[in-house]
Amino acid sequence: MALSAFRFGPLTIPLEQVFLVSKLSYALVNLKPVRPGHVLVATRRPVARFNDLSQSEVLDLFTQAQRVSKVVERVTKAESLTLCIQDGDKAGQSVPHVHLHVIPRFEGDFATNDDIYDALAHQPRVDNHERPPRSPHDMAEEALRLREEIGSQWNAIS
Repeated sequence: MALSAFRFGPLTIPLEQVFLVSKLSYALVNLKPVRPGHVLVATRRPVARFNDLSQSEVLDLFTQAQRVSKVVERVTKAESLTLCIQDGDKAGQSVPHVHLHVIPRFEGDFATNDDIYDALAHQPRVDNHERPPRSPHDMAEEALRLREEIGSQWNAIS
C-alpha cells in the first residue's frame, strides 16, 4: 500500500503538502505561518517531546532541517533563518508532535529579533480559528515549488 498521508500529532497531512521525505523525517508547508516561507520539519514517528526521540531520529531531523534551510533560504532569498523547536505545551507547541520551524528572516521583519518567539508562542493554535488557515491549494503549490527546487538542487545541497 502506497503512503498517502503523514500523521502530525492528531492531524493528517496530505502528501501534496509535503516536500521532502527521508527515512525518519519529513518536511511540510505550514498551515498558519508567521512569515511567508515558514515551513516545518517533523519526525515520521509521532512523538510529542524531543527527549523521547531516538538518536537516529535526532540526527535525521537536523540533517533534513539543514537541507530544508538551504532550499528555503535560496527560494525566499532570505538574509537569515530562525530555526526553533517548541518542546511541549508550555513552550508554545501547538501540535503534540516533534517538529522544527524553519523561518526565513529579513532585516526589519520584526521590531526586535526576539519578537519572532512571541509571534510563535502567541500564534493561534492549529485548532483555533482566530487566523484563517491557508487553502489546501496554496499549500500544495508551495510544496510543489519546494519539491521542484529540492529536485533541481539536490546534488548541490546533499
